[in-house]
Amino acid sequence: MPGAVLANRPRSRLCLLLAWGTAAAGASANSAPAADGAQAAPGVFVHIGALEDWGPANGGDVANTGFVVGSRCVAVIDTGGTPAVGQALRAAIEQVTPLPVCYVINTHAHPDHMLGNVAFTSASASLDPGPDPAAPRFIASARFSRTLAAREPYYRNALQRDFGIALGPTAIVYPTLAVDSALDIDLGDRVLTLQAWPTAHTDNDLSVYDHRTRTLFTSDLLFVQHLPVLDGSLRGWVSAMAVLQRLAVATVVPGHGPISRDWPAVMDVQGDYLNGLLRDTRSAIRNRLTIAQAIARIGVAPALTRPATNWLLTDRFHRRNVTAAYAELEWEEDEPAPATEPPRP
Repeated sequence: MPGAVLANRPRSRLCLLLAWGTAAAGASANSAPAADGAQAAPGVFVHIGALEDWGPANGGDVANTGFVVGSRCVAVIDTGGTPAVGQALRAAIEQVTPLPVCYVINTHAHPDHMLGNVAFTSASASLDPGPDPAAPRFIASARFSRTLAAREPYYRNALQRDFGIALGPTAIVYPTLAVDSALDIDLGDRVLTLQAWPTAHTDNDLSVYDHRTRTLFTSDLLFVQHLPVLDGSLRGWVSAMAVLQRLAVATVVPGHGPISRDWPAVMDVQGDYLNGLLRDTRSAIRNRLTIAQAIARIGVAPALTRPATNWLLTDRFHRRNVTAAYAELEWEEDEPAPATEPPRP
């Protein structure tokens, strides 16, 4: 049950999320982004998750979540890694504005970004709400549902085993609106462009761009401080980054790590890591290293154009990234390079 999630440190993080809502409610329209709250831009609110692996020690609150307020309604962008995180986010929104939530946007189907969806399906935010005609529309990439369906049993098992949370049969919420390429949604005097991407970080990545403030929610297409995690296509991710960097962005909200106004330079460090991984994995394959040898030899920070970054969670994710890169690149001569269409501004 969620009570298990609210013990000790998880309680402090969720209380911080609620406190953020209180602070944001009193923030001026020109507030600078704080470490965990206030406005990233006028009408754009962001909660920074812990730079840790998803687990009970942090209550599943590790992904960045946020919401954008229009004159008519609110759009939520990712809901966190447990129902309790989603409930805290919903409470924070209610402290900022009385407007209803009309859209819940899931940027991809990883558990730390979408298991809080259930909090937005009914007024009571119960763990098994059943049908609710008044619920907001849930939006994701057209490939999101297929990926989530394949992984749902594992997510349920992890929540039960690690968090002590038993979800009801409808508590993992699927999208009601799918994005094939791009979609504009109007919150009332505020338009967001949702862009679905070819396989990159995952096979169902979605970015969100607020035209009024030129704020870009990249989600996990960009990691800051947290080591990038590959669950899609390394070549596709590098291609997507090249397209993203051409966008006119004032504020960027990554999937993990602090927000930034240093655009597009903030992407360069991640680019160094991903391009280094691409180059070194190709070299290992050309030199006929086995996958085990490649994992042992490919470092986190190969020769770079700038000093190596002290990435967090390298022990957890780097070897896995090498494994995924090797599997993708081993036969790349037989496959076309992934094509990436530039998004609409």
